[in-house]
Amino acid sequence: MKRYALDTECYIDYFLVAWRDMDTGATFYQEMFEGQPMFLQLPTDGTLVTFNGNNYDMPILALALEGATCAQLKSASDAIIVGGLKPWQLRDKFGGVELNTMVDHIDLIEVAPGEVGLKLYGGRLNSKRLRDLPIEPSASITVADRKVLVEYCCNDLETTIDLYKELEPQIKLRESMSEEFGIDLRSKSDAQIAEAVIRSEVEKKLQKRVYRPEIHPSYTFKYVPPDYIKFASDGMKQALQLIEDATFTLNDKGSVELPRILESMRLRIGNGVYRMGIGGLHSSESCVAHRSDWHYQLIDRDVVSYYPNIILTQGLYPAHMGLEFLEVYRSLVERRITAKREGNKVMADALKICVNGSFGKLGSKWSVLYSPDLLIQVTLTGQLALLMLIESLEEAGIEVVSANTDGVVSKCPTSKLNTLNDIVMAWEFVSGLETEETRYDALYSRDVNNYLAIKPDGYIKTKGTYATTGIAKNPNSTICVDAVVEYLTNGVPIEQSITNCLDVRKFLTVRQVKGGAEYDGQYLGKAVRWYYAAGETRFISYKNNGNKVARSDGARPLMELPESLPSDIDYPWYIAEAKDILADVGI
Repeated sequence: MKRYALDTECYIDYFLVAWRDMDTGATFYQEMFEGQPMFLQLPTDGTLVTFNGNNYDMPILALALEGATCAQLKSASDAIIVGGLKPWQLRDKFGGVELNTMVDHIDLIEVAPGEVGLKLYGGRLNSKRLRDLPIEPSASITVADRKVLVEYCCNDLETTIDLYKELEPQIKLRESMSEEFGIDLRSKSDAQIAEAVIRSEVEKKLQKRVYRPEIHPSYTFKYVPPDYIKFASDGMKQALQLIEDATFTLNDKGSVELPRILESMRLRIGNGVYRMGIGGLHSSESCVAHRSDWHYQLIDRDVVSYYPNIILTQGLYPAHMGLEFLEVYRSLVERRITAKREGNKVMADALKICVNGSFGKLGSKWSVLYSPDLLIQVTLTGQLALLMLIESLEEAGIEVVSANTDGVVSKCPTSKLNTLNDIVMAWEFVSGLETEETRYDALYSRDVNNYLAIKPDGYIKTKGTYATTGIAKNPNSTICVDAVVEYLTNGVPIEQSITNCLDVRKFLTVRQVKGGAEYDGQYLGKAVRWYYAAGETRFISYKNNGNKVARSDGARPLMELPESLPSDIDYPWYIAEAKDILADVGI
């Protein structure tokens, strides 16, 4: 089917809807203003693709098709943007035709990772032009303004197409899942897919509708560790008792509050210090480098599907869904294993979303899976189990240099490799879980969440600020990390990597600026893109108060990508930044 990117613009006396054929690039638009009514005819020979269309564009188009005036559409628009009305509330207040039977539609906002705006996604994807709304939302639109808004809207269409192309594998996977489960999952996030599929499958078993539970804000509960959680040291025994005695409460949003005793807890095992939290375990290393050699091996042991397998091995389920939840969940896990074994990657990936994506919904009071006590039961069991493994390794003289959520990295003496394997196997036996091993030649850490790890085959695993730029991460002078990687793996001088790079995208920084940014009196927008220029003494500032945007000294905006590299790149700045990264990771 054809795909059309669609967007709308709404003012008190002007309304615009535009769409672009993703294959041919042909663009169509219709306007409504005084003296020109709108006879809206949306394309019906394909699928409309929007960004936030379910919450905004589709409800507004439903009103436009019903014959609403510009003023009425603007009122509805303000009710959504300013008043926070949801689509069903908007229909109750303003009406509108039923669009679902007229057009096919995919909304990208939930499919895309994170919760940022279209412009920032454009910056992450190196869209040609970043452009913010050029005319204030409260303005009255002149004849000249109409052309400006059409150009702006068409630029948003191009950014929407960039985002769609980036997300196309995920869209295709969702289309396959929609066919498999008989639910339209194309516009849902991984967590929303997991919730929808599990709910549907549980309801089939129960033969009745399942609703999210109503849990009173005063609800409290305690954590009950499984029998295999045991420690050897007095310090860890005391810590376990404190955790068992702690009372967990909910905040106004229904989220679990971490008891104060756990929030302040720092657990020392060997040379490592570990912090527990709602999400997972974290070690506390910083600015340190470790390397494998004849005497030591860096070994990462990650637990396979950690949280899902804790749910299964412990037989955990939301109380309001009963054992049927566990039956469905186990079935999804087993089907995924079978699909993976048979080489059915599409179905294996689809079922992975169902299995892994469900966990986050356990802590959302708006979800049918909401079960805050189950959330804590899973996460604390995961953390305590890892601490058990860490304690056993340290007692055997095997240093653990890093731990994070679902795995540990140890610096194992070569003479104790068999001991490490025996300890891990014993841990797997008592916990019912399974680990996978990865070896590193080197591990360079700023901290537990920001590091570079080099595998024996030369592959570089990067995390946090050093991770590869993509749709989930803002570009931040990526040439600097590239240069560091080349230096660490191949010995290439930092200066050589940076000065030889001809890709302007590698020199860019993209940042979201609340309220919008200005440069030399020119408004840039809420998503800003820049590079560091030689001789530049100005900075980018917040429009609202004139304060400097962080790390923008010497920055020069580049809201439209050029065909070639700017001639005034400040190479010394990038070289110094790369050397700072080396210092941050212990070099």
